[in-house]
Amino acid sequence: MTIKLIAIGKTDSKPLQILIDDYTKRLSFYIKFELIVIPDIKNAKNMSESQQKEKEGELILTKTGISDQLILLDENGKSFSSIGFADEIQKKMNSGIKNLIFVIGGPYGFPPSVYERANGKISLSQMTFSHQMVRLFFIEQLYRGFTILRNEPYHHQ
Repeated sequence: MTIKLIAIGKTDSKPLQILIDDYTKRLSFYIKFELIVIPDIKNAKNMSESQQKEKEGELILTKTGISDQLILLDENGKSFSSIGFADEIQKKMNSGIKNLIFVIGGPYGFPPSVYERANGKISLSQMTFSHQMVRLFFIEQLYRGFTILRNEPYHHQ
């Protein structure tokens, strides 16, 4: 299985990018992982929120195949503990999914077309985080999940 994370816009913070790169490298010891960054929409200032969401949605959907499992990172999604998330990843791996794709939307969220295509939604927190921080948090949780599945001493209870 390949796990992909699609995100809108680049990470401007060098310290955050260093941490994202570190956890991405760590994750590569467990599974094939790919961070796909969709560039910010050009002329977004001249678009309404819904137009910007639609354009971002089109770009997200071009990065997904018909058989890919698409999970949105959404404030209204299902919440997991780290162990519960690890169990969910294991279930997905056991089900024979070829590509598991998680998506961080743009600043205004997802358009209806992306919600319709999605196979599920998860929430990292009820709090709101910057999209750049969410990348780090998600990749770290993915790494933590694999250390839990392998009974490695990273996660403590």
